[in-house]
Amino acid sequence: MTDFIYWLGDISYAFFGVFEKLENLPNYIFIVLGFVGLLYWLNLQKKYNKKAQETGALK
Repeated sequence: MTDFIYWLGDISYAFFGVFEKLENLPNYIFIVLGFVGLLYWLNLQKKYNKKAQETGALK
């Protein structure tokens, strides 16, 4: 069991070591993906509001 815990720690250390080498790149990627998702969602919401207004479902 101890070997598994040490193995898990070593894997975690290696995984987060990659983030250390990439510096701020993952942060920038997450920010861009967040904005792309926000714009996609707002576009869908605009389409759904227009459809609801045409059918009279939106009051």
